[in-house]
Amino acid sequence: MALIECKFYSEVLGLNTSMTVILPQQTTTQIGMSNVSRGNLHPTLYLLHGLSDDDSIWLRRTSIERYVAQMGIAVVMPQVHRSFYTDMAAGGRYWTFISEELPALARSFFPLSAKREDNFVAGLSMGGYGAMKLGLRKPEDWAAAASLSGALDMAHNFLNGEDPAQKTKEYVQIYGDKDIAGTSEDLLWLLKEVDRSKGPKPLLYQCCGTEDFLYEDNQTFRKACSKTKLSLTYEEGPGEHEWGYWDTKIRDVLNWLPLGKVKSADL
Repeated sequence: MALIECKFYSEVLGLNTSMTVILPQQTTTQIGMSNVSRGNLHPTLYLLHGLSDDDSIWLRRTSIERYVAQMGIAVVMPQVHRSFYTDMAAGGRYWTFISEELPALARSFFPLSAKREDNFVAGLSMGGYGAMKLGLRKPEDWAAAASLSGALDMAHNFLNGEDPAQKTKEYVQIYGDKDIAGTSEDLLWLLKEVDRSKGPKPLLYQCCGTEDFLYEDNQTFRKACSKTKLSLTYEEGPGEHEWGYWDTKIRDVLNWLPLGKVKSADL
């Protein structure tokens, strides 16, 4: 595998930012590793970080490089700060960045496939919200979206912190003073919109630990999804909001990815 720490300029954000990228490499003599490459343009997992993290965190806290080595897929891990993958009311245009500029730039820098059936997104906590928002708002671009302990009911339960004033301040920085229920920032509303549409439907994966403070958010999302015809794989079990759980569950996500299974007929 090739590991690249990529520093680049974002026209959308108006600043220098970064992404960490893992690229497949076919090898036969590397001790302890069996690496596979599927071809010239790699299927790609965009892997999103949580609220307090950055683009390096999945590499630092899990064995993601080792897990994908035999799969022949690339992994792109972008930096979005505390944006909730949103065009912020008082901050950067991170939705436009993550949904439009980043994939285009990544494909211009690296040999990544642009085919819908080769593109997947996953994330934890804040990144789970971002992954589901990408999959549901841009289903024509993503074959599958996965949330690990995601903040999936942002319209009704922003953050479970101890300081309500701080919650309000951060919410306003991200969304302004508007109610996002029933808008494209509300995952529950997006589920209904995608279900009603005649366009492509992404495969969805969701997991959350039963001791996680976002467990109720995840139950709300699961119930809302059950009222649609969308395909949701749901898993739960003992676990808190921590990296031991996510290191385990990202392997389940990787095994679930529909590599080579989504065809143009599914669009």
